[in-house]
Amino acid sequence: MKNDIMIFSPEMKMSDLVEIDYRLLNVLSRIGISTGFGEKTVGQVCRESGVDARAFLLICNMYSYSGYVPSDEILDTADPRTVLEYLHNSHSFYMEDGFRTLEKTINELVSPCADHQKKSILNFLYEYRMEVEKHFEYEETVFFPYVRAVMDGASEGDYSAAKFEENHSNIEEKLNDLKNIVMKYLPQICSPRLANKALYALFALSEDLEKHTCMENHVLVPMANRLEAKKEAR
Repeated sequence: MKNDIMIFSPEMKMSDLVEIDYRLLNVLSRIGISTGFGEKTVGQVCRESGVDARAFLLICNMYSYSGYVPSDEILDTADPRTVLEYLHNSHSFYMEDGFRTLEKTINELVSPCADHQKKSILNFLYEYRMEVEKHFEYEETVFFPYVRAVMDGASEGDYSAAKFEENHSNIEEKLNDLKNIVMKYLPQICSPRLANKALYALFALSEDLEKHTCMENHVLVPMANRLEAKKEAR
């Protein structure tokens, strides 16, 4: 896509935006916008909710359209604090809702399995959750506070967005192993209905985490780079 394309606009109705991609309800809830917006436009709803419309639309475009690349102008004018709030709330959603739902479904699914099979699958899921939690903890305690400090004009030693980017991993990849276990290797005694439910949850979580990683790499990091450049130019 061209860098200057804005798929969604402040003038469109918020209800139309959700009709185009119902998954954007995830964005609304994580950014603090409630449903019940009637015929109001995106711009009106954002103003009433105290949300920066440019940042909201940037997040929606990144979430809905694979390959969307925000322009330099959008990255310069969208509010980084809104992006940070969205990413922080996404962390809470994954750990409190996403994994909880997945764990409950997987536990039900593997209940008829032999003990060694159950232990292997549940341990894999537990270890993956711990890995994701550690990944998020670093962002919450190191990178996000760094970006906030740079926004406020503070000096943060020799740390930089580039250092974060060098070590930033894709946390959704390991979910592919769990998908394969459920699709290919579970014994026939397991419920097909629960297997499908687990796969839907796995695919949805994997896709959401992939978008989350893209948001950090292609929105927050470039925003932080711009803030660093402005600070150095002073």
